[in-house]
Amino acid sequence: MKLRLEDDSLRLRLSTEDLAQFAQTGRVAVTVPLAPGPTGRLSYALQQTPDSSTAAEQALRVAYTPGALEVLVPAALAQGWLQPGEVGLEGRLDVADGQTLRIIVEKDFKG
Repeated sequence: MKLRLEDDSLRLRLSTEDLAQFAQTGRVAVTVPLAPGPTGRLSYALQQTPDSSTAAEQALRVAYTPGALEVLVPAALAQGWLQPGEVGLEGRLDVADGQTLRIIVEKDFKG
């Protein structure tokens, strides 16, 4: 799985193997060592979440703690995206000071 951060966007691209794992377990994660020791790692994940009754919780969301980033996908969106012919998911998340984060999750069959 590839992570790309650029200006006001966060993009995850999943390989065929990543998609298979996500379809089976509802989660795919990667840890990148950036410095020595356990605090020198960055983990990022795509996590399926249970569906909810509120519209805000039916959209892509991000959970962030220092060293860990998760893109949260409601189950209904995830199941639709896993179907053949569906390539990407996109959403926008309002963050601090009137800024908006664009969230993109895509299938990447080239790498």
